[in-house]
Order: sequence, then structure tokens, then C-alpha cells
Amino acid sequence: MNKFYLIIIFFISLSFSAQKEDQWLKMNRFEVAVLSDSLKENSGLEFYHKRLLTFNDSGNSSDIFEIDKTSGKIKNVFKTNLKNIDWESITSDSTHIYIGDFGNNAGTRKDMNIYKIPFDSLEKGSTSMKAQKIPFYYPEQKDFTSKNLNNNFDGEAIIFLNGKIHIFTKEWKSRSTTHYILDPNISENQSAEKAETFHTGYVVTDAAYFDKKLYLIGYTKKTEVFLSIFNETNPGVFFEQKPRRYYLGSALSIGQIEGIAVDDEGVYISGEEFITPFLKSKQRLYFISSQKLK
Repeated sequence: MNKFYLIIIFFISLSFSAQKEDQWLKMNRFEVAVLSDSLKENSGLEFYHKRLLTFNDSGNSSDIFEIDKTSGKIKNVFKTNLKNIDWESITSDSTHIYIGDFGNNAGTRKDMNIYKIPFDSLEKGSTSMKAQKIPFYYPEQKDFTSKNLNNNFDGEAIIFLNGKIHIFTKEWKSRSTTHYILDPNISENQSAEKAETFHTGYVVTDAAYFDKKLYLIGYTKKTEVFLSIFNETNPGVFFEQKPRRYYLGSALSIGQIEGIAVDDEGVYISGEEFITPFLKSKQRLYFISSQKLK
């Protein structure tokens, strides 16, 4: 069959599967910009004192980029002296940023770590930068044999809340996410504390917290992209109520969505370049106003 018709049939099948329970937001309408080629594999977004930060994941540099939220252009590049095994997510408190080096697609890693970086030292440059390692493990994981894209101990999403780091796992096998909690002041290898689990129906690739709401974003193996918004029903508790869930489109057209950040204006979403044998979607930044999500 002609590839063009295969693509049309594929998009129709996605539409019918998504429309049953989800609200729809056509992401192409919310595009801000195609990002620089320096950010082809961007992963994670975070506001730090109104500055929008991102970086690239495994196989790339350990640079942190500040991008303009209205144009997507790179405003600053912060060099670090850190090792990027598989950086996946970024969050912050009032004085530090936290980088999650815990990508674990195969489920084999025993060296998962979060970097705690004083932002003022980051601005001074990599030679004077001081970062604390926060190593951790999932106590439920007993099997470390390679199960590429078929394990429940991958991770690409963190937030900072109530003095703790909160991880939301990327569970390829169960298509759920588990909420774990870490103490950012412990430098010894610590056991992540399991708090709650929710069946998202997709793998979670980033998280954001704003105004007592948790935002989770991710996709399915069929390239369907979703955004879920949970209410915080008790401090640090999110999965007691069903979230609002939005179908955003296919990664074939909007990119492989890997980052989310939220401020009082709305939701910023980023995607890395997505390439298939017959289609290519560039790395992009999107913005959805808070009014559109009411």
C-alpha cells in the first residue's frame, strides 16, 4: 500500500482511539518556534526565577540552556563539569536546580543520580561550579537484566515540593507511573520512598507542579501524546482523583514530547526531533495558555 495512505489510516486510527475519553488540543496551533539544532535532543523544561531552562539527554554535552519563552531562541549557555550519562529531567527550589541523570530504558542501571547545583555557581562557569550528587535506587527493583522499553524502573520526570524531590517513573511495561520521594540533603545512596501509583495509559516523560496541580506529559508506543493534570488533594498527594487528560496529537507531527514547564501564563511544552523512515518532525517549543485548559 502507498505510504501516504498508510499514514492517513494511522492518523485516523489514533483519532478514534483518543476521542473516547480525552479532551483534544491540537498542538500544531500552539507552536512557538522550531528550536535551535543545538537542542535536537532537548529533554526537560523548568522555570528558575522566570528563566526557562533545558538541556539535551544522553550522548550529548552537559550544557544547560536558557531559552526565550516567546521565541525559543537560546539566551544563555551554562557550561558544567558534570557527566551526562542520561539526563532526563530538571526541577528547582529557590537556590538550586536539580538534574535527573536517571534515564533507564533498558532497566539495567545501578548508578542513578540527581545533581543538586547551586544556580549562582552555575552562572560563574564550570570551573567554579559545585554540585552535590544524590544517588538513589528503587527498592522494588530486583531484576536488572536488560528489558529495553519493557521495564517499570525508567524515569524522566521530577518536581521539587515541600523540601523533597518527587520522581514520577516512566513505566514501559505497565503504562503507569509511580510517585517516589527523595531527600535532597542525603548524599549517600538512598532508597526511593514509594508514595502512590496511577495508570496513565502512556509513559511519562516529564512533570511540572504549579498552583497545587501536577502536570504529567508523555506518549504511547503508537506515538499518541497526552497531557494529564492532577489536583493536589493533600500535600504531595496527587493520585486520589481522576485527572483531566488531553490528547495532543501524534509525535509524527509534533515531535517526541520530552519537556513541560508551567507558570501563571500557561503551559510550555518541548519536543525533540522525531525521525521515522518516512517522516521527520523538528524539535519545537509550544505554549498553551491557562485559559485553554479551563
